[in-house]
Order: sequence, then C-alpha cells, then structure tokens
Amino acid sequence: MMNLLEIMRVSPVIPVIAIDDIRHAVPMAKALTAGGIRVLEVTLRTPHGIAAIRAIAEQVPEAIVGVGTLTRPEEFAQARDAGAVFGVSPGLTTALIQAAAASGLPLLPGVMTPSEILAAREAGFHQVKLFPAVPAGGVGMLNAIAGPIPDMLFCPTGGITQQTAAQFLACKNVACVGGSWLTPKDALAAGDWQRITEMAKAAAALR
Repeated sequence: MMNLLEIMRVSPVIPVIAIDDIRHAVPMAKALTAGGIRVLEVTLRTPHGIAAIRAIAEQVPEAIVGVGTLTRPEEFAQARDAGAVFGVSPGLTTALIQAAAASGLPLLPGVMTPSEILAAREAGFHQVKLFPAVPAGGVGMLNAIAGPIPDMLFCPTGGITQQTAAQFLACKNVACVGGSWLTPKDALAAGDWQRITEMAKAAAALR
C-alpha cells in the first residue's frame, strides 16, 4: 500500500468527485486516468459514494481511489472495504483519528488555522488539507505558515481552479491541490468523457 505522501506526489491535482449517477463512476474514472490523473477522491456527499468507490476499485485498476468527506468514524471501514486506499476529511477530531488508525486508511485531514495545523501535527499528521483553501487565505496563507511551521505539507482544496492551481503548486509547502473542476456536472450528465480527459491532461501538465 502506498503511503499518503506517495499518493500526493502521483498527480498535481486530486479531483474531488461527487457522483450523482452511479453509472458515471467507471467511465469518469477511465476518462480521468486516460488524461494522466490517477488519484481520485470520491466524496461521500451523495448516496452513491461507497458504491462508486467499489466500482472504480474493481474496474479501473490504474486508478488510486480514495474516499472524501469523511465526517463519521463508521465511514472509514465502509470505504476501506469498498476499495478505498486513502481518506480525506474536512476537519479532524479524536474520533476520526481513532477510526483512521483502526481502519488502516492513510488520512489527509482538513485544517484551516495555525492552531488546527499544530493540533494535526501533534496527532502525528505531517500532510494535511488546507480547507477551504481560498477562504482560509489561499496562497498568502500557505506562504505565511511555511515560516513558523515548515515541516507540514499541504493539499489545498476549496475554490481552486485550473487557472489558479499553478499559483498554489508553486508554494514550497504544497504537494498537490484538490479541485472539483475536473468533473463538471454538465460533462458527467452528457457523458462527455473526452472533455473530462482533455481537462485531466491540462491538469496533469501543471507539474
């Protein structure tokens, strides 16, 4: 199993995916990986999240599929059993830390403030998600925090676009960025997999 840092280094962008129609999961994953984006965060924001993770894990072996929007302890084991190999949460609590350890899933926890970053580090996390990145201060926040807390590595997520991703990736404490722009709802609804592949190619070229 890859560790979290290795997963974060695979692609410059991790798409944040919400599946409204389970039939979209596999062709969408194939379209993204065809464009060079292999690490996929399938969120639990819709009822199809776990089923989508299972389908991608079983049918798209080139994908490195993770589970996003982990907010309840019981979700860790469910996602792991479906085939997820890493987890992402919008925040961090004691219960989530314990659930991550019990499940064995590498966890990328969400943080927003210096205190939350320090608390995550004390809990043993050295890679975290700055969320929501743009409201939290964006590039300015990341550059500012690099001085006093230089040993933390970030995946900023929230409000980042294809146009602004390079600015975040240029920060010395950023390993990758997360974003939902790679799977626009209209492209999914239309089954426009070629468009998603082309967007993935553009994102993969950011590094």
